[in-house]
Amino acid sequence: MRDDVTELIGIYDADSTLIGEISYWIGARFGKRHCSLCEITHGLFTKKTEWTECEQRLAVPFRTYHRNDAPADAHAAAAGAFPVVLARTGDGVSVALAPHEIETFNGSTSAFAEWLNGYLG
Repeated sequence: MRDDVTELIGIYDADSTLIGEISYWIGARFGKRHCSLCEITHGLFTKKTEWTECEQRLAVPFRTYHRNDAPADAHAAAAGAFPVVLARTGDGVSVALAPHEIETFNGSTSAFAEWLNGYLG
């Protein structure tokens, strides 16, 4: 295991406000909004069971946030590029998966879980 990683952080390309959630949901249904991390972790209305199981098996916590409620250091590390997966170590927070890399999973929770486990070693 990469013993330097103490936490993984996913930041969705959406806001957690009621208006933000509704706007994203409607936009996603009409092809106007897209968050590849949302597609990996959530189904139409709720978190995917497969994702919940993956989270429980990871060697470190995987915490998810929206753009507007992410911790300041995570938000700074993302530098406005969402969605993103970050790794927290004793040295700070850095990008583990950039938006274009998350996109390559094409919504596959199992492929994402496999990558995460490989990353953590």
